[in-house]
Parts: sequence; C-alpha cells; structure tokens
Amino acid sequence: MFDLKGQVAVITGASSGLGRQMAKGFAAQGADLAILARRVERLEELKNELEQMGVKVLPVGCDVTSTESINAAAEAVEKEFGKADILVNCAGSSKDAGVLEMKDDEWDFTIETDLTSVFKVTRAFGNIMKKNNYGRVINIASMYGLVGNDEIPTIAYHSSKGGVINFTRAAAAELAKYNITVNCICPGYFYTELTTAVLDTDHFQDFAKSHVPMQRYGKEGELNAGALFLASKEASYVTGVMLPIDGGYTCV
Repeated sequence: MFDLKGQVAVITGASSGLGRQMAKGFAAQGADLAILARRVERLEELKNELEQMGVKVLPVGCDVTSTESINAAAEAVEKEFGKADILVNCAGSSKDAGVLEMKDDEWDFTIETDLTSVFKVTRAFGNIMKKNNYGRVINIASMYGLVGNDEIPTIAYHSSKGGVINFTRAAAAELAKYNITVNCICPGYFYTELTTAVLDTDHFQDFAKSHVPMQRYGKEGELNAGALFLASKEASYVTGVMLPIDGGYTCV
C-alpha cells in the first residue's frame, strides 16, 4: 500500500521547509519528482540527494506568482515525464500584521503568494492530469486557515489559508469527473525558514505547550504520512478533505 513507483509528483516550494521534507517523503516511496522553486541552486542540491534514493528528479525554476513561469514549468514537466500524477502546492510566504495595521502591499503580497498561486498552479497541472484522467492535488494550507489566533497578528495569512481550504472544496467538486482528487493539509507549528525565529523564543515555546495538546512542535517528516495517504491510489474516494496535522491545536 502507498507504493508510488511509476508516479510523478510535482512539489512547489521544494527548495526548503515543508516542501523539501515532503520531496524526501515522496522519493522514499519511489515517486519520480519535479521539484519547483525560485532558488534553482537549492533544487540542484536536493536533486543530488533524492537521486541517491533511486528516483528521477527534474529541478525546475518557478515563480508561483508568475503565470508565465508556472505555465513554462508545467510544459517542462510534461515534456520530461509525459504526465503529472501528483501535485503538492507547498510554496508560500506572508507579511504579518493585524487587520488595523496591515498595508495594502502586504495584503496583496500574501494573497498572491499563498492563495492565487494555488489556483494558477492547480490550473496548469490540472490540465495535464485531465488529459490522463487521473490526478492527486494536495494543497498545503494551515491550521490558521481553520481558526483565528490572538498571539500573532497575521490577518492576510489567515485569510489566504482559509481561501485555500475553500478553493480545495470547490476544485474537488469540479475535478472529480476527471478522476482528480483535491485535498488539503493544515499543518500546525513546524520549523521552516519563515518560522524558526518565532518558534525558538521562550515565550512562544511556553505558548505552544499551553495551546497544543501534544505540547510540542511538529517534527521533520510528520507531514509526510498525511501527504502520502492523500497522494495514493488507495485514497481514490477521498476528496475535498481538510486534514489538520497540528498536534491537536484545532481540537480544543
């Protein structure tokens, strides 16, 4: 079960953080990979590491805020592999501020990077999946797309990730007739380049212990099981699902 040999997985934001972690998880299950990000030099380093696991890897420079860059990446993947079985929309970033202080450009940056990009990348690779009447789309949202918070003012991030969640539902309904499932993972607190400075503070570690039932942050690789399940052929009747992987944060 969950053997992905012969499958092609496309992962955006693969140069660091959760995207890099999941690329390793998919490679461990035998999937060939197209790894997308702006920092191509990091993708080349990751390629060397993944190829030692016996899979084919195509690094593709891609800016997920650019329609032209996304479409070019999709063409490169289809030319190389002839298909795209799995898409993981993991790229993202945000500007943090509260609703009363956030500037227009900060809002626009976050919505474009975290929400509009998911639409554009899904459109590009979904059309490849449609040709083959098969696909698995996995959107990486956040537990902050399910709830608000009173610790970090980040209104645009909450809004964009909430948008990703309902985009997932709508896309799942639309694409089911093409045998394409669309699901969403909502991670809790995990270390990435964007979160380490905050998560390492004594204040936030105390906050997490009091608000996360498991009293710790997520560890590297703990998203992989959920992603591999949603990407599998066995999960053929699972679509439109929101899967929190957050140590219980959203259950209390």
